[in-house]
Amino acid sequence: MNRWLAWTLAFALLACTHTTWAANIPVYGYKVVHVYPHDTGAYTEGLFYKDGYLYESTGETGQSTVRKVELKTGEVVQRYNVPSQYFGEGIVDWKDRLVQLTWQTQLGFVYDLASFKLQHTFTYPGEGWALTRDNRHLYMSDGSTVIRILDPESLATTGSIMVMADGQPVTNLNELEWVKGEIYANVWLTNRIARIDPATGHVVGWIDLSGLLDVSKLPDPGNDVLNGIAYDAAHDRLFVTGKRWPKLFEIKLVKRREP
Repeated sequence: MNRWLAWTLAFALLACTHTTWAANIPVYGYKVVHVYPHDTGAYTEGLFYKDGYLYESTGETGQSTVRKVELKTGEVVQRYNVPSQYFGEGIVDWKDRLVQLTWQTQLGFVYDLASFKLQHTFTYPGEGWALTRDNRHLYMSDGSTVIRILDPESLATTGSIMVMADGQPVTNLNELEWVKGEIYANVWLTNRIARIDPATGHVVGWIDLSGLLDVSKLPDPGNDVLNGIAYDAAHDRLFVTGKRWPKLFEIKLVKRREP
C-alpha cells in the first residue's frame, strides 16, 4: 500500500477508535529516565539492544543502512550500506546472524552479526516493515493488522497473529519489540505503542507517548514520526525514538488509566 494512502486510512481508523482505546484498555504514560543522542540522518525502521549497543536499520531508497551504535554517545561504530535499490526496514538478531527486511521488494537479507557481511537472501510475499523475536520464533509486521510468525532458521511463515483492540482490528503495526512476554508495536503515524498478547492478538495496553518530542519542529514532521523500540532485558530498560529524531529516550511506563 502507498504510505500516503496508509496515512489517510490510519487517521480514519484513529477517528473511529480513539475513544474505545481510552475507555476499555489500560493506558500508560511515561517518565523519561535518560536522554541519549540520536543521528538525525537515521530514518529509523528497525531497532534493538544487544550487549551494550543499539542495532539500527534505516530506510529511504539509496540511503538505507544497518548500524551498530554506541548507546551513550550515539556514535555509529559499525555500518553497512544497503544496495541503493532497496528501502531497508526491520532487523532482528538470531544466534550469530542479523536478519533485515526491505519494504516493497519482497527480499530480506541475512548478515553475519559480528561483521555485517551478507550471507544470503530470502523472499516473502507482501511488504516488510519490522521484526522482533522471542526464544523460539521471529515476528514480522507488514503494515497490516497481522503479525506473521516466522521460523528463525528457514525464515518461512509458520503462523500469524491477528491484532485486535476491543474487537476492532489495529492496522499500521510497525516497529516491533519483545518485552516481558508481550509484543510492543508502534502504530505508524500515531504516538501510540500497542502492547500485544502474542497468544491471543489482543491489545492489553496502550502506551501514549504524546509530548515526548515536538515533531512539528523537525524538518519533515509528516514523515519524521515515532518509530523505534528497543529493550534491555538484563537491566529492564526501555528505549524509544523516531525517524530522524535528534534524541533517543529511556523511559519508564506509568499507568495513567484503568479500563
